[in-house]
Amino acid sequence: MATPPALRIGPFTVDPAVVLAPMAGITNVAFRTLCREYGSATSLYVCEMITTRALVERDPATMHMITFGPDESPRSLQLYGVDPLTMGKAVQMIVDEDLADHIDMNFGCPVPKVTRKGGGAALPYKRKLFADIVGTAVRTAAPAGIPVTVKFRIGIDDDHQTFIDAGRIAEAEGAMAVALHARTAAQRYSGAADWTAIARLKEAVQTIPVLGNGDIFSAQDALDMVEKTGCDGVVVGRGCLGRPWLFRELHAAFTGQPIPEGPNLGVVADVLRRHAALLVDHLGQDKGVRDLRKHMAWYLRGFPVGSELRQRFAMVRTLDEVAALTEELDHDAPYPPGAEGPRGRQGSPAKVVLPEGWLDDPEDAAVPAGAEMWHSGG
Repeated sequence: MATPPALRIGPFTVDPAVVLAPMAGITNVAFRTLCREYGSATSLYVCEMITTRALVERDPATMHMITFGPDESPRSLQLYGVDPLTMGKAVQMIVDEDLADHIDMNFGCPVPKVTRKGGGAALPYKRKLFADIVGTAVRTAAPAGIPVTVKFRIGIDDDHQTFIDAGRIAEAEGAMAVALHARTAAQRYSGAADWTAIARLKEAVQTIPVLGNGDIFSAQDALDMVEKTGCDGVVVGRGCLGRPWLFRELHAAFTGQPIPEGPNLGVVADVLRRHAALLVDHLGQDKGVRDLRKHMAWYLRGFPVGSELRQRFAMVRTLDEVAALTEELDHDAPYPPGAEGPRGRQGSPAKVVLPEGWLDDPEDAAVPAGAEMWHSGG
């Protein structure tokens, strides 16, 4: 089965053509480090979403979120913005202070608090405003050689699809690649991703790479997406929750090697302890171990772990507790078939909340009132 060649994104070679999607509260430096340790150091691992206003205002939490590992290259940062002026200031700050090597732009967030202000997945409907924001970022980043890529969804809903226009506009404004999460904002994370939309975007965008995102829960899913859509690479989000070793499997699949079997529970216990240590380094023991709690069910999914022990994992407070609890696991338990498949938030489709009159004029370039977000991470 054919696999995509290495990607070129500005000065960077992304090989294999695999990208860790930015995920709020997940893709901090600790989790990115784990994924890089399993995958290729030359794939792309994107920091969780940073808002332009929070960056420009130097929000302390945001400044800590853009921590990168000493060997992390390229340092990939995702920006959310709705105002070309603030976007320009944020990108100039990144350039002047050498905060990142690559900028990805978020136009895919379906969260109601974002779309009701015209941001995220709602924004590409306003074609002129979308072009202004992307163009400003590209022009500001260009003197420093920082490539800009753009991620978006199919559209607001089935009646308001924007992805073809968004891809062509991003291409015209100088983006180095585009990525399509093949769902509408109305779908959120429910149902099946429509991979045919990725194929359509690939046909419409001729001069830059097109990446596919949505429903990649195994290495075989990634190979299938490439074969069915012709996309130039894949973006992996929820499929790697509690499974950073998925990047080892993707590396094997994309380099023509046999896909390794999943780890037994003893190896998963080692990964848990490693993840805990990395989080404590980044956030301190109290916050770091509390942050690990949300990962526990993902790591232990499908394994023979009793409900009482699972509950104790979910309430863990210290590194010593993590170590002690992992010793209670059956380290010889093999990787279960039940660990595969969809994971993470799915929810139900819902009507997208938009600003009043948002759909009246797609050429209106006015910045939506109050859409700038103070806090990063989604």
